[in-house]
Amino acid sequence: MELRQVRKIFYPILAAVAIPVNFLVILILIRGKCGLSRCITCYLLAMASADLTVILTDVILKQIIPLYTNDPFTENITLCGLIDCLTHAAKDLSVWFTVGFTFDRFVAICCQKLKMKYCTWRTAVIVIGAVTGLSCLKNIPWYFRYEAIYLFFIPLFCMVKFSYYTSPLWKAFDLLHRVTTPLLPFILILLLNAVTVRNITLANKARRRLRGHNEQDKNKDPEVENRRKSIILLFSISASFILLWLTEAVYSIHERITLNHIIDRLFKDRLPFVIAYIGPMLQLLSSCSNTCIYVVTQNKFREEFKSVLTYPIVLIIQLVK
Repeated sequence: MELRQVRKIFYPILAAVAIPVNFLVILILIRGKCGLSRCITCYLLAMASADLTVILTDVILKQIIPLYTNDPFTENITLCGLIDCLTHAAKDLSVWFTVGFTFDRFVAICCQKLKMKYCTWRTAVIVIGAVTGLSCLKNIPWYFRYEAIYLFFIPLFCMVKFSYYTSPLWKAFDLLHRVTTPLLPFILILLLNAVTVRNITLANKARRRLRGHNEQDKNKDPEVENRRKSIILLFSISASFILLWLTEAVYSIHERITLNHIIDRLFKDRLPFVIAYIGPMLQLLSSCSNTCIYVVTQNKFREEFKSVLTYPIVLIIQLVK
């Protein structure tokens, strides 16, 4: 099966699953019955909203419509630039909200003195607002990346400016973009998680020494159990993010260094050309992976998820009776 056919099947299925799933996650988190703190709920809401935005912009506008139509957006340079801005901003938000959540859990577990001041709903709202504002400002230059190609004063399509590949300013901006999304988040998440694991390991050993070496008491320790659940949620989200983004991150850096974006279009049988399409597919898959993580790792979320899914059926049965 050709790669184009795979993409024509993959992206509609992804959109059909991710859009309702992320709506359900947002609805469940707003209800506030998952046993999570307001701070954690705020970050998870932001992540779900960003993932939904990624699906609407990158999957539907940038992938599905061009695959199934003549792509009317490419005939208008304003729409080309606007969609590019929205797509990159949505990706940035999805990435940096994950970093924000990781840092919040790091403070909650490793910095007890700072925990009471930082791990609050108010701080979460401020962090999310700041990340949103900075991401929108940072991605404005993408609007100016295109130029229109005309035939007898009739616009045919948008094309990336040649200066994007040669100008020192564009090279500096592109380097900033690749460092901030996702290279720096990778480093921060791995570093924060490593310190968090070390802290939890030392804290658990200390509690076991205080409680004695009775295996039964150790299994019943509520503090250790709470830490275990918290770390499972944190590591599951972090690992999913890194694994699904890794292919796209490595290829994008390789592409910029070697300019393979030109060569690969001439020799479409080369491996880099295939990876250039597989990378974004895996990266966009991360927009619905968090829901699976919540369902698997959080008992109360799983119960709420089942309740929301079965509510229409229960309502119909009640109306019939």
